[in-house]
Order: sequence, then structure tokens, then C-alpha cells
Amino acid sequence: MPLVAPSFLRHPGPGPGPRFLSTVAKAAGPRLKAGVTGVLAGALACTALPAEARTPDLLAYLQGRAADGDGAAQLAARRYADALAATPGDTGVAAYAYREAVAAGDLKLAMDSAAVLGNAAPPDADLLILASAAAHHDLAAADAAIARIGKRQFGVMAAPLAAWAAFERGADPLPLLAAAREDTVARRFAGEARGLILLSQGNTREGLATLRAILGTGQASEDLRVLAARLLIGTRRTAEAKSLLTGEAAPIAALRARPGAGTKPSLGFGVSALFTRIATDLITGPPGPLPLTLAQAAVMADPANDRAKLLLGYALGRDGQTDRALATLAMVGTDSPYAQAARGGRIQILTDSGRTEAALAEAEALARSGDTVALQRYADLLMTADRPADAAPIYRRIIDKRESTGGEPDWSTWLQYGAALDEADDWPRAHEALAQAVKLAPDEPLALNYLGYAQIVHGEPVAPAKALLEKASKLRPKDPAITDSLGWAYHLAGEPKRALPLIERAALASPTDVEVNEHLGDVYWAVGRRFDARYAWRAAQVVAEDDTAARLAAKIANGPEPQP
Repeated sequence: MPLVAPSFLRHPGPGPGPRFLSTVAKAAGPRLKAGVTGVLAGALACTALPAEARTPDLLAYLQGRAADGDGAAQLAARRYADALAATPGDTGVAAYAYREAVAAGDLKLAMDSAAVLGNAAPPDADLLILASAAAHHDLAAADAAIARIGKRQFGVMAAPLAAWAAFERGADPLPLLAAAREDTVARRFAGEARGLILLSQGNTREGLATLRAILGTGQASEDLRVLAARLLIGTRRTAEAKSLLTGEAAPIAALRARPGAGTKPSLGFGVSALFTRIATDLITGPPGPLPLTLAQAAVMADPANDRAKLLLGYALGRDGQTDRALATLAMVGTDSPYAQAARGGRIQILTDSGRTEAALAEAEALARSGDTVALQRYADLLMTADRPADAAPIYRRIIDKRESTGGEPDWSTWLQYGAALDEADDWPRAHEALAQAVKLAPDEPLALNYLGYAQIVHGEPVAPAKALLEKASKLRPKDPAITDSLGWAYHLAGEPKRALPLIERAALASPTDVEVNEHLGDVYWAVGRRFDARYAWRAAQVVAEDDTAARLAAKIANGPEPQP
């Protein structure tokens, strides 16, 4: 296995095809594909078009399609807006304009496009329409949007949304929640809305009882605690709010320490709370337009919802819109319960976009507070940046801080500390740290595997390492890294026939792993299968970096060097 800190320790199509305008059909012939390149976009801007095609809608539309294909959402949205303005009733242009407007954050264009599309608008358009209506206290528009939502694929949201609309107009919302559809998701959403609405009505005892019956320990429950506490604080029920703010999650602890002014209940608050709830469940799944739309709608409905801004920043960052993501996170104030999460989100977005030095600078500044989470983030980022010698003392500081405050020793931090020392070529101290990790967690496969494999690599006796790896393999028999480590130990112990089935299994599970395929080639060579050995080394060579690729080339030519 590669000697790096385990990844789990290093800790967040175009829309419907357009109906071409008549001029486009005449001038352009077959439909352009969505993947038109930026080169074509530039060519279209300067190429003389046929006389009958010289209309602003055609050029703007084609440039929008080209920018769309290049992933330039903001440029695409601007050009689609021009095309839509030139032909305001064209639903084909509106369909593309809507999706690009959502991606670009041009919510006016999104709303205009949805209006053109009418009943043909994508179902998520009503989420934005409702958010806008709630923000502007337009109950008629809100009711119409909620009615449409109830008839389409987001119908599970309808009852809580209708209840918040009833609350806004002074009617009794609770019967609407009692009538929610009898499925698990609908009941959950209705229960959460019921608890928040009861608190909003001043019924503290029943509201708290309703919430406590459904609160757990996950992210959704953490968010619900914060939402309910903000409502209670907004009506000067701070003691009741603090009774909900249990645990040491950063937003919970921050709000408990600095309650602030809280918030007032409204349709916008309820809409934003529900959209945030659903976006939280969806946003870590496969990329798609819905989480982004939900997050944008949540921020629109309640601009004070900093949790929604975090989700929007994450969605934008994942979509490659780094500058917009950073600007969104900058909207989270320094006194917000989510201030620390926003700063951490900035660091992650900078890292993911390749701005490693900027991310390191921000992580270092944040770590000066001495906060354990900030120190962990900084050390992990240093490891990612291949600076293990700088990361090691930070991990050690985390260990010492935990021990000085009476906390339980953490095997995973000792493992990270040992890995950093090992990568920094300080094997004696690395060995001590890794042994401490195993001592603290004798049945943890990751710790056993790392120490056992590292001992082999550093030339220590094979027998003790093999015992560690055999135990790790029994605890996690399907882990290809552990399987490879054990097979390699058998090979170095002079048992290649015993090693071969293990490493073959590891290679089958990790076909692109350079180290596993190199091991497989070495073992094939040891059992006399020279053709298979060269095949395995060539497979490893395909994705190997320079030094490793050179070593593999030498093996392919001459076989492996004799083991000492």
C-alpha cells in the first residue's frame, strides 16, 4: 500500500432540446450539438452569416449554445437573455435560458424564462417562483406556486409549504400538516414544520416536545436545532433556545455562546428552512441542477439563512464557479454561527480549484486560533501539498492539546502523525507514533496495515509485520490495500505462491493502482510467469509517474533486481 495518510483521515445536460427559431432553421440547417466549442463561439462572432440570418436572436442564440457547451454559464446566460429579448415568446430559447440562468445565478432571467415556458417550465422553476413570492410577501403568487408544486414531482413539499403560507396570512396551519400524505418523508417534513410553526405561534412547550421527538444526531437535526433556536431567540426565549443547543458542533456551540438577535417567523423563513433541509440531503450525491436550485431559492427566500449560503457555495464550487462560490461564502458574517464553516468552505473551494497556496495561507491564518478543527484542516492540507515535515508538528500539537485538556487519546491522529513523519523520512519517530496508534486501537485495520506495511518497506523483520497484516486482513478481508500488503509480506518472506492469489485479488479490485500492479508483476516473475509479469508491469507503467515509470521500464527489460 502507498505510504500516505489514509484518505478518510484527511477529511463537504443541457435542458430540453430547443425548438429552433424559423430563422435559425433556415440559416443553420441541422441542430448544433450542445458541445459546441469556444473556437466556434469566436468564429460565429466574426463570420458573415447569410443575409436572411442576420438577426440578433440567431447570433445571440448560437453564442449562447457555444458558451453553454464550454461550461461558461454566465456568458451563456447573457447571450440567451439577448436571444430571449429578441424573441420573447420562444420556448426553445427560454428552456435553455432557464437552466443557464440558474447555473449563473441570474435569477431574473430564470424567472423571465420560466414565465415564457409556463406549464412547460421544469418543475424546479416553481421553487424559485415560490422563493421570490415569499421574499416579496406575495401570497397569491406563493399559493399558485405551492399548488403547482403539489401536483408535480416535488409534491412531498406541498403540505409544509402550504402550512407556512397559512401561518403568514394568519390562518391555522396545523390541519394542513395533519393531512400530509402518509409516507415516511412527508411525515418527517410535516413533523419538522409542525415543531417550528408551534414555536412561531408561541406554543413553546408543545413545539419543543414535537421537535425533541424527531431530533437525532445527524446534520438535518443539527440544522433543525439551529433553526428552532433562532426562532426562540427572536422572541426572547433564550433559555429555551439554549436547551436545544446541545453538543459541540461548531454552529451549535457558536450560537449557544453568542445568541444574537435571532429571527422572526415568516413564509420566507419556512420556505428557506425546507429547501435547505432537502438540499442538505441531495448535495453530496451526484451533481445535478436541483441542489443548486434549492440552495439558490433558499437564500432568496431568507437572505439571513447562512446555512443555505454554505450549501450554495459548495454547489457553485463543485460546478467550477469558484469566484461565485467564494463570493457567496463571503456573505456569511463573522458573527454568524456558520462563520467557521464558511472559512473552512473557502479553503476547500480554493484547494479543489487548484489554488493551493491561497488555501494554505487561509488555513494557516485560521489555525492560529488554536482551534482543533482548524489545526486539523491545516495539517491535512499540508499533507495534500506534499509538505509532511510541516504537517507533522501540527498533528503533534493536536495530540498534545487533547491530552492537556484531559481528552481521550485519538488513534487516528497518532496515525496521521506517524504517516507525516514517515513521509518526512523520519522513520524512527514515525515507528513510535504508528506503534502508539496500534496500541490505542489494536483492532483497527488501518493502523495495523499501515504499521505492518511500513515495517516491511523500511527493511524490518518480516515476521512481526506479517502478524500485524494477517490480523488486519482478518478484520477487513475485502480491503484491497490490506490484501496487497499481506500478499507482499508473504512474497518477501519467501512464499510467492501464497502471495500470488492475494495480490491477484487486490489487482482485480484496484486495476489502476500502480503499486499493486508492480507487486503483481514481481510475484509473477518469482513464480516463473515472465510474460504475465511484464504485462502487469506495463499496466502499472501506464499511470506511473516519472521515477516509478523508469523503474518499471527497467523491470520490463531486465526483470526485478534480486531481493537483498
